[in-house]
Amino acid sequence: MFEWNPQYSVQIGSIDAQHQTLFRLAEELNTAMAAGRGKSALFRILDRLVQYTMVHFANEERLMRLHDYPGLAAHQAQHEALTKQVQQFQAEFNAGTTAITVELMYFLRDWLTGHIAGTDQKYVPFLKEKLVA
Repeated sequence: MFEWNPQYSVQIGSIDAQHQTLFRLAEELNTAMAAGRGKSALFRILDRLVQYTMVHFANEERLMRLHDYPGLAAHQAQHEALTKQVQQFQAEFNAGTTAITVELMYFLRDWLTGHIAGTDQKYVPFLKEKLVA
């Protein structure tokens, strides 16, 4: 379900590597959910995914800030919205009031692919012009 595709590349090595890691973590969560692994295993994977996502967002935003990317505020807003949604879900999962479902996996996949293939591609020409590699 979470398969890296070269069309997602932003042509910035560090960001592409982080995106690929996000895909791997999301696939790990999906595989664990489909295999019916226990809540503690799902919790650990979900926590790693959430933590890594926040590290990735911070790195991406740091690059944009460093080079005065004009779309930074809008990009940050998207990051903040997803972070809030995922942290809310994580809190509900930890409290036992929700479960990791196929619908959640589709949501994550659609957000990840849509954000990378859409929103992230918007900063590529700007950062490439600034010689970010």
